Amino acid sequence: MEKPSSKEIEVTVISGEGLLLSRRPVKKNVSVTVKTDPFNSRSTGVDPEGGSYPAWNEKLVMELPLHAHFITVEAHAGSRLIGVANIPVSDFSGGYLPENYLSFLSYRLRDSNGEKNGIINLSVKVKGSGNMGYAGSSRPWMGVPTADAKVSDGIVTGIPVSYRY
Repeated sequence: MEKPSSKEIEVTVISGEGLLLSRRPVKKNVSVTVKTDPFNSRSTGVDPEGGSYPAWNEKLVMELPLHAHFITVEAHAGSRLIGVANIPVSDFSGGYLPENYLSFLSYRLRDSNGEKNGIINLSVKVKGSGNMGYAGSSRPWMGVPTADAKVSDGIVTGIPVSYRY
């Protein structure tokens, strides 16, 4: 059986905050492009009225190559670049996250000069199997029942860490 070379991800571009063009608030027509590699990108529609605080709440489904270390999120006003954020894949995939876990993320956008230029809010979910376990293993993610399930949701989770004396 051949190993897959990518996973499917759902990136929901929720909103932006404090977006600027030439140090002035953006007036209108902001869109977002998400790239998983140079050949795979998806874009939201344009928010015609949101200005510096646009909202899309738009789901983009795309392939994430297994070798990818980052996804890139770009905000645009028309053809002008507002800002870019490079999001580590480790922030939403692998490690200690269970299968189909929905991560809500906010990242600072940087303009072409590296200056802070607003915030982008999004959620990411890696679809399918193989996105669970711990330390990159394919073992299922499990919790441990609590002694008093009436006090909590009934599951305790933990992340194993190494300890040196």
